[in-house]
Amino acid sequence: MNQKSKKTHFKFSSVVSLANRKLPVKVAAVVLASSTLVSALLGIFRDRLLNSYYLDTYPTGIDAYTAAFTIPDFMFFILTSGALAVSFIPVFNQRLSSGNKKSAWELSSSLLNLMALLTLVASLMIMIFADPLVKYVVGPGLDEPGTILAINMMRVIAINPFLFSISTILSSIQQALGRFVFYALAPAIYNVGILVGITVFTGGINIFGWQVFEGGIMGVALGVVFGAVLQLIVSLVGLFGLGFDYNFKINWKNQGFKSVLKLLPPRSLDQSIDYVNTIVTTNLSSRMGAGALRSYQQAYNLSTMPVNLIGVAISTAFFPKLTEEVGEGKEAMFRQTFRTALSTIIWIAMPISVIAFFGRGYVVSFIKNGGDPLIASVLATLILTIFAHSIFHIASRGFYAQQDTKTPFLVSIIAVGLTIALCVIFTLLGCGPEGLGWAQSIGAVLEIIILLASLQKRSDGKLLDKDFWQGISKMAFATVVSGCVAYSMTKFFPLMATDDSVFVTLPKFALITISSIIVYILAGYFLNIEQVQPIFARIKKVLFKNV
Repeated sequence: MNQKSKKTHFKFSSVVSLANRKLPVKVAAVVLASSTLVSALLGIFRDRLLNSYYLDTYPTGIDAYTAAFTIPDFMFFILTSGALAVSFIPVFNQRLSSGNKKSAWELSSSLLNLMALLTLVASLMIMIFADPLVKYVVGPGLDEPGTILAINMMRVIAINPFLFSISTILSSIQQALGRFVFYALAPAIYNVGILVGITVFTGGINIFGWQVFEGGIMGVALGVVFGAVLQLIVSLVGLFGLGFDYNFKINWKNQGFKSVLKLLPPRSLDQSIDYVNTIVTTNLSSRMGAGALRSYQQAYNLSTMPVNLIGVAISTAFFPKLTEEVGEGKEAMFRQTFRTALSTIIWIAMPISVIAFFGRGYVVSFIKNGGDPLIASVLATLILTIFAHSIFHIASRGFYAQQDTKTPFLVSIIAVGLTIALCVIFTLLGCGPEGLGWAQSIGAVLEIIILLASLQKRSDGKLLDKDFWQGISKMAFATVVSGCVAYSMTKFFPLMATDDSVFVTLPKFALITISSIIVYILAGYFLNIEQVQPIFARIKKVLFKNV
């Protein structure tokens, strides 16, 4: 290696080491929330491009693209996804805290090898059986061209479970060690890959004048795989400096590996049951006419963006701390940490849900130029899921930190069973995609009620105390005040038929949001809400530091 190469390698190593430092919980939450916001914005831009190209001009194609994702995502959620993180991290941290690094790395290698093998088989099976999966499971309502296109796209996207499983395990190691920067970057990089597919691959691919790919909407499917590859590369870079001792074998005798395998099935089944709900809604919406499948999926995606920004980011940041406190037997500290995380999520999720409801027309206009009445109508029915799903992520982690994956699984069976039943009933009643949205909201609210009640009972009533509920009631009152402002602002700055540009709708929505949030924070200050006080303390410090 020459001198110039050595300097470049040293600079790269220094930058990666600096970025890969262990972060405090609050800093980690900010990093995760910020990266989720960036990823969400990229996702909005991605969907805006797709909808502007295909939703009105080629609804059959965009429905086929949406349906093609369902089964590969289903396999990823069953085998890996969040199931792995919540099962792996507590056991991995337990090994590290006891000073047994060798066992921790053996556990990581064994899990990585097993999951890579399982998901590779799953990917191959999806490729082989894509035809019946589309025709009878996810897209029975698609017309013949849409069915053929969905089958071809599914075979391309089928490799994603394999790629995602590897990157998820690598990211889980970083998360367990409190390294969140590269873990946080990965989803945004994935969206960048899809954007390349939309803007570059759809125009075809030429190599030395030879056209290897004709382009079209299939280019988006290639972009999805490209994004997954980029995400894997980022996850690999995030391992730098962590001392990961990889071994190319599965150590079945490792006690930590055995513990994870015992914890994994209930959480995997929990994930799969949740995703069965997605398969059902995809199946039902494909029967509601061209474009209905995509419209429902777009509304659902919009409802999950704030959930990822609030519930997932904050819960992910707090989860390692919760597992540590449980492992060290600090029950009082665990309850305090859980209350802090839960109340923070509720404090943010309440006004966001209300603003999303009143400003839904503006929100939809960000992903489709000029807006879309059907997407906005479905989004209105999904508003309760923003609040409920945000809470769900910390409520479920309250169990996972105690290495209990069975209780959330049983609760999911009840909630998802009710949701699916309601989806079918509302569809038979002719409620359309909106009926699917109402079913999701009812099921989500029921799920968090049961989970929180179970946690409260387990702690003998000590977890959610009187002070907690008083704080929540104050937040609810402040949210009502904020909601009145949001409603008034939407009437004062209505969404016009001529507002067909993001540069016109964004300032209006920003004004509505900022005004509502300011009123919410002021109301919280006068109500003495705990989460608001540090904000005003910081403002006073900045404004009067020279006095």
